[in-house]
Amino acid sequence: MRIAFLVASEGVEQVELTDPWQAVKDAGGEPVLVCPKPGEVQAFNHLTAADTFPVDVTVDKVSADDFDGLVLPGGVANPDFLRLDSGAVAFVKSFSQSGKPVAAICHGPWTLVEADVVRGRTLTSWPSLRTDIKNAGGTWVDEQVRVCEEGPGPLVTSRKPDDLKAFCDAALREFGA
Repeated sequence: MRIAFLVASEGVEQVELTDPWQAVKDAGGEPVLVCPKPGEVQAFNHLTAADTFPVDVTVDKVSADDFDGLVLPGGVANPDFLRLDSGAVAFVKSFSQSGKPVAAICHGPWTLVEADVVRGRTLTSWPSLRTDIKNAGGTWVDEQVRVCEEGPGPLVTSRKPDDLKAFCDAALREFGA
């Protein structure tokens, strides 16, 4: 099981990257850090800079065919930066259309909105994304974790770091772990 973790060069909520990453490793999978730019990713604990993580590969060097699943961690700035990168948006769109599972937590669904892949889907997120999801044709629910089977592939979403255990468990099930 090879899982892409798509993040921007800065702004990812550290625990929303590290907890699912460790869950994939613990399940015998290979997590891969994918970023629009090479180098390192600056993670954050809310608004405070935390650790840095080395980028494994840039988004222009991979495709959905290279992976079994995709994780979109949150953090307020992370998905906002990704939304402005056409390569990242195209990667998310192709992944979502591939039928392979996608998992997004907190503000992560913003990138799904930008990729125009939430129409007709039911998902959850940080509450401030509710209107964006509805305006993009999705149905927003306030649940710890939501697995939406409507659409080409499973979509796993959660609201916040407190939901990480349920998020990781549901994502791993969909990834086939």
